[in-house]
Order: sequence, then C-alpha cells, then structure tokens
Amino acid sequence: MNFRLSLFGTAAALALAVSGCGASSDSGSGEGGGGSTEAASSLQEIQEAGVLTVGTEGTYKPFSFHSEGNGELTGYDVEVITAVGEKLGVEVEFEETQWDAIFAGLEAGRFDAIANQVSITDERKEKYDFSEPYTVSKGVIVTGADNNEISSFEDLEGKTTAQSLTSNWYELAQESGAKVEAVEGWAQSVALLQQGRVDATINDSLTYLDYQKTSNDSSIKVAAETDESSESAVAFPKGSTELVEAVNDALAELREDGTLAEISTKYFGADVSK
Repeated sequence: MNFRLSLFGTAAALALAVSGCGASSDSGSGEGGGGSTEAASSLQEIQEAGVLTVGTEGTYKPFSFHSEGNGELTGYDVEVITAVGEKLGVEVEFEETQWDAIFAGLEAGRFDAIANQVSITDERKEKYDFSEPYTVSKGVIVTGADNNEISSFEDLEGKTTAQSLTSNWYELAQESGAKVEAVEGWAQSVALLQQGRVDATINDSLTYLDYQKTSNDSSIKVAAETDESSESAVAFPKGSTELVEAVNDALAELREDGTLAEISTKYFGADVSK
C-alpha cells in the first residue's frame, strides 16, 4: 500500500484532535457564525487602557487550567499570552469561557483575543484574524518501545490500533489499513499498548509529549509522524491588523530570546512553538 497522507485528511485530523475542545463541529463561527458583530479593539485602545482581555477555557490542561483544580489560572497558552502582554506593555486579563461560546464572546466584544489552542483553518481565516502560530503539532503513531515492525503509516496495514471512534484519528487509522479497537481515549489506548493487545495508536504529538512529561513512560515510543502539521495561534476579530502585527512582533521576540522554548519545555519537555 503506497500510503501518503493527504493535506486535507491530515489537516482535518489535526484540527479536530490537536485543538482539544476545538474539535467541536462549530468551526469557529460562534452562535451567529457571521464574524465579528462589534468593531475590534485597536492596539491604541488596548495600550491606553493598559489591558488585553483574552478569552480562554480554564479547564483545558495543559494549555489553560487552574493549578490543583481551584488555584491560579496557568498553562501553556496562558503563559504565552501573558508574556506577549508584557512585551506589549499591558496587563492580560482572562475571561474564562466554555469552548462552545468562545467565538461568540469574541464576536460580541467580550474579549480582544482568544488564546486556547485555536487551530488555524481556512474556514476560520475567513471570519477571524490570526497571529503567527505559537504551537505546531503533528500526528504520531505510538507503539510499544520494542516494536520494530511499524515505522511508517504504510506499516499499519493489517495491524490493530486503539482509537476513539469519534476522533478523526480513527479515520486516519482506517485509511492506513489498520483494524481498529475502539477506546474512550488516550489513557485506554496506552493501557492496551502496554498489555500488548494492540500494535499502535494514532494521536497528536502534544498529547504524547504531555503524557511523557508527567509519566516518563519508557514502554512506548513514537514510531512515525505525519508530514503535515497543525498550527495554533491567537485569534482576533476581523480588522485587528495593527494588534495582530504587534502580537506577531512580540511572539518573534519571545521566540528569539528563548522564552517560547522555555515555556514549551516546561509543559511538554520539548519545543512545540515552531
């Protein structure tokens, strides 16, 4: 089987799986679906007010969550956008919002931007402005550490993978010719791998890195990854050109001075910012 991931297939899988709660069928249209209903805050207005208001979930570990359940809001996205705010010379205030309402909140002017692993897609780019990406992720095949039979997606032909049936990783496994064992999520997939009941599982690299950062599990490894990547960025209302440029400049500085790599390593043990 001469299998090569299509850009559409991989992008769809990554957009659904990498962006976590962003897997909602709402592709970023909010309740209205027609783009911003209020004028975007200008960079000058934000700097004069001294505050950048950012929408985030607060329940999406390790990206946006409360330490110890009810402690301080923290996470990869929270730290990145806070560092951006420092570069802009403003305080960042977070507006915690459920994913299903987060784009509606942006459109209604409740906040100036969203920092919540929003995947950049063509559909969303029609409705919102985006910064340069601060998270880049690929799909990965995870196998047992001693498995030398799988080193590409072609090698999944006839093998058994553990996948959630509601995830696009399930479709990718099927496209690769694998037999799929249905599971509820990542934890069950790893358990089946460790028990030798499946040959592999497909997921996104951020999930794997997050798991290894906390578990340091030497019994599994990444056997292969997709060619294409999914990119997540700060989302803004349409018309936020000056603000986007300022955030991009801040992100470039944070990348240059090593801050993004430092935050990435803190949460993932690797630099996922590029």
